[in-house]
Amino acid sequence: MKRLLPWMLTLLLGTAAAQDSLPPAELVVAAAAVAPAAQPEPLPTPESPPMTREQEEQEALYQAALHELDAGHLSAATELLQQLIKVEPRHAGAWLELAITQCDLGNSTQAEHLFREIEVRFDPPKGIRDVIAQHRASGCRLVNDRSASWVLSVGRGHDSNVNQGASSPTFSVGGVEGQLTDEFLPHPDSYKLLTASYVQPINAQGTQAIVQLYARRHDHEHEQDSNSLLLGLEHAWNIGRWRTRATGALGSATLDGHLYQRQAQLQLRAAPPITLPTNLDLALISNLSRVDYPTRDAYDATTYELGSQLTYRDRRTQVQFTLSGLRDHGTTLRPGGDRQGWFGNLQYFTALQPKVYAEAGLTHQRWIGDSVYSPGLIDLVRHQRTTNLRAAVQWYFMPNVSAHLEGRLVRNRENISLFDYNSRAVQLSLRWDNF
Repeated sequence: MKRLLPWMLTLLLGTAAAQDSLPPAELVVAAAAVAPAAQPEPLPTPESPPMTREQEEQEALYQAALHELDAGHLSAATELLQQLIKVEPRHAGAWLELAITQCDLGNSTQAEHLFREIEVRFDPPKGIRDVIAQHRASGCRLVNDRSASWVLSVGRGHDSNVNQGASSPTFSVGGVEGQLTDEFLPHPDSYKLLTASYVQPINAQGTQAIVQLYARRHDHEHEQDSNSLLLGLEHAWNIGRWRTRATGALGSATLDGHLYQRQAQLQLRAAPPITLPTNLDLALISNLSRVDYPTRDAYDATTYELGSQLTYRDRRTQVQFTLSGLRDHGTTLRPGGDRQGWFGNLQYFTALQPKVYAEAGLTHQRWIGDSVYSPGLIDLVRHQRTTNLRAAVQWYFMPNVSAHLEGRLVRNRENISLFDYNSRAVQLSLRWDNF
């Protein structure tokens, strides 16, 4: 989404041009973030006095809003701009972006109110008045094509253990030790990958549709070839002073060309009306998901999640920490019965230099079964600890086109050796954003 020219904003704000900000991660449902094309970082202006801490915090909030606008997330941008105006009513750029956003959403009455407020408060120069006049002349109709955002990615990678083969070749069942066949040991292989995501606002009330596609093909281990499709709806609104966002999604996955899994998910994110530094944002999250296995009914399960998410964002960096408790209800035939556990996720994003971004993530999940896994054969209550470490670098060598290099390390530790596995993977992708 193209916004106002930087020199217009400079005239209006009377401040130095804004620097790059890192595109924040967006988790909706297994989600894929839509990063804007990186813009050249402006040269420092010796004449401008250094920013105060308050100004830096406001600038970080403003840049976050601009990123959401570039990605087509108008509802999210509206929330950030309203928050900025609340702490700094004199931020003319935020007023103007909010007015144009309301116009793009089709809210002509609200947009006109904001345009008049700008004219009275700031007496903008002719260039800005021309921009306002153009939007007034448009009638502020809902502009879906400017709001839609999508990502397409093709990649090539290699995984040291595509089948999640056991770390140890020996096992013990019912007190009898044995040797695993090659089928159950790690199989390394290379693969091709195609992913796509599309987000489209469908009304002016903060509702948007989500489509995600995933396809992976291996060079040799074709029984591990997989496809998945996810369809979702997301709606953002305010309940009093609470900022909330609800997401519902349906999905399916195939393995080796056969239907393997069906999924349904409902997620709610709510930010409470508490006072935090501008850099911080706290939200409560809850999630209900159902997974069905058409060929393995005993493994069908319903999972409940309740937790919180803390986000820190400054001018170039974002850090996000999620911690939640889990409860998983399976069928009466599932080995080990129900499970309980917890999930932690730490994500880090930063701008290394203009057009180059880096990110890293660390997740840890723990499950503990309620009963013995398989009485008479495996007389243990299953304990599962899975740690996933990833790091990536993204380089925009052309507008809206980037190269993405990623490495992943998975450690799955279990007290039942059959399920214990390790995996290492590296992947190089070419990605297109919003063109």
